[in-house]
Amino acid sequence: MESPDLQRIRHIARYCRRISMERFGRDFDTFCRDYDYYDAVSMRLMQIGELSAGLTETFWRETGNQVPWMIMKGMRNQFAHAYIAMDKEIIWKTALEDIPVLLRFCENAPEDASTI
Repeated sequence: MESPDLQRIRHIARYCRRISMERFGRDFDTFCRDYDYYDAVSMRLMQIGELSAGLTETFWRETGNQVPWMIMKGMRNQFAHAYIAMDKEIIWKTALEDIPVLLRFCENAPEDASTI
């Protein structure tokens, strides 16, 4: 049975894959105008932040040099409590640049995440 941390990592990877920039295009103006696109990416980023908040403190400590868990949790809180004030450029940059890095981390997570 997978550890709870590894289960969360697998779910995070799934949401990373669902942030598909190809479906709508890699155009910032389209992202800003198409509310379905913006909302879909934002919701998945929020879900990733929610899942990351549930990782154990040990996992955070041992992998924090590879993934900024606290920033992800903070972004989730911004989505949940100040959605209307979110900066679209930050969301766009996160989806384009940070999500592929996070996905690689998740795909390379050891099978027994409890021993990290």
